[in-house]
Amino acid sequence: MNYRNGKIEDLNIAYIGGGSRGWAWTFMTDLALEPQLSGSIRLYDIDRAAAENNAVIGNRISKRDDAVGKWNYVVSGSLKEALTGADFVVISILPGTFDEMESDVHMPERLGIYQSVGDTAGPGGMIRALRTLPMFVEIAEAIKSYCPSAWIINYTNPMSLCVKVLYHVFPQIKAFGCCHEVFGTQEVLAGILQKEGYVTEKPERHEININVLGINHFTWFDYASYKGIDLFPVYRDYIDKNFDKGWVEDNSEHWANSHFTCKHRVKFDLFNRYGLIAAAGDRHLAEFMPGDMYLKDPETVRGWDFDLTPVSWRKEDLKHRLERSARLASGEEEINLKPTGEEGILLIKALCGLTRVISNVNIPNTSLQIPNLPESAVVETNAVFERDAIRPVAAGKLPEQVYALVIPHVRNHERILKASLTCDRSLVKEAFMTDPQVIGRASEEEVSKLVDDMIDATIKYLPEGWKNN
Repeated sequence: MNYRNGKIEDLNIAYIGGGSRGWAWTFMTDLALEPQLSGSIRLYDIDRAAAENNAVIGNRISKRDDAVGKWNYVVSGSLKEALTGADFVVISILPGTFDEMESDVHMPERLGIYQSVGDTAGPGGMIRALRTLPMFVEIAEAIKSYCPSAWIINYTNPMSLCVKVLYHVFPQIKAFGCCHEVFGTQEVLAGILQKEGYVTEKPERHEININVLGINHFTWFDYASYKGIDLFPVYRDYIDKNFDKGWVEDNSEHWANSHFTCKHRVKFDLFNRYGLIAAAGDRHLAEFMPGDMYLKDPETVRGWDFDLTPVSWRKEDLKHRLERSARLASGEEEINLKPTGEEGILLIKALCGLTRVISNVNIPNTSLQIPNLPESAVVETNAVFERDAIRPVAAGKLPEQVYALVIPHVRNHERILKASLTCDRSLVKEAFMTDPQVIGRASEEEVSKLVDDMIDATIKYLPEGWKNN
């Protein structure tokens, strides 16, 4: 990288999963809006046609007058070609297809186990991990061979396990996981400040100062402030007055028409129970808790004002995104260049030395950011990003009650990683039996049969060893 006149104009970024019909466009948008960075983006995807389509879209954006960051998008035919000489590597892949995700999410329903997302925790998250981790083993080995000094940014779920296996394969890797769930909770706090009359204008999200601790999608704040205002009493008072109504910033029609929004009532309930601010979407938070609390059945889910996202909806949404991809490539439609709210490009700027940023990050707990979790756990805390360095913040211990909620998932991360590397079904069954969503919902025999059926449903994406085990 050459720094000149406050800019870096020769940055090389490898994008694994570069055929993405969604996240890639978010990435392209933020790159186009950043005046201090330019260079080349190498798109690699097992679906080469999708990557080629995105190269056309990216280069169209870069030619626009309102694109201040200029990038050359090229398609790479192999990991070696994409990674060699890369300064940064972005990983954003879909492991398998939505057919496999359909079995992840919906097959457990035969035992009364309902999942609102199914990509991180619970049965769906664990089986998705079995598909994903072998791909990440290959990626980590390629990074070690072709760009060992590059910074690796992961967006793929299950986040904790994806980052965990990267470090398992290549301990010296400079990898971290980015997730925007924390941002949404900062937005809620900013909105409550305005609505309750503490400020006339809603603060910017980044002005809400927080201490983050936990694991991905099960993160917590034990500190939150805005310009001298302790936000915990503000949040508590709002919950006391609005627990049944929840929090909805947009109009109710928008809320009712979305599978991804919530009224944050699960967050409110967790605050009342444990005294910390749960900092992820309700759909994610619910999956880490006992299955008879928020996900007992569809009626219970509706009662808490969030949604079970059916994979049939995701399949229909993919059709719309494919249609949009064709329109974007042909020029029939243009991407609206406005900030997306994601921080990936800002973090790249910081690691290039162009700024200094504090943000939440998923990395191994090697510096004991959370001292009562194992060093091997991938945790989510704040960290300082600056030139070629990530310096994690010591977030402090999880309170005993919250620790008891988090530790079963940390232990299952170990089980699933080992199961993936050894093709061991017994470890997967052990992980299922100790998962809060599953405990008490079915017999050991029923759970064992569910594991076998879920593995068999995704077997074509698993290593050969699973077929003989």
